[in-house]
Amino acid sequence: MIAKIVYILGVILAIWCVLDILKKNCDLVKKILLIILVLVTSWVGVCLYYFWLRNKIN
Repeated sequence: MIAKIVYILGVILAIWCVLDILKKNCDLVKKILLIILVLVTSWVGVCLYYFWLRNKIN
């Protein structure tokens, strides 16, 4: 039960990160690479994006 909740939460956060990346004003290659990073690495990618990369991207 808890694993399912963690999985669903991870999917929701990954979708939120992807939508946030698409709103950023940067080139398409950066967007694609960041989206791939977030989707492939799951929780690590979400944490990396949210805590470190989110404010550094134009």
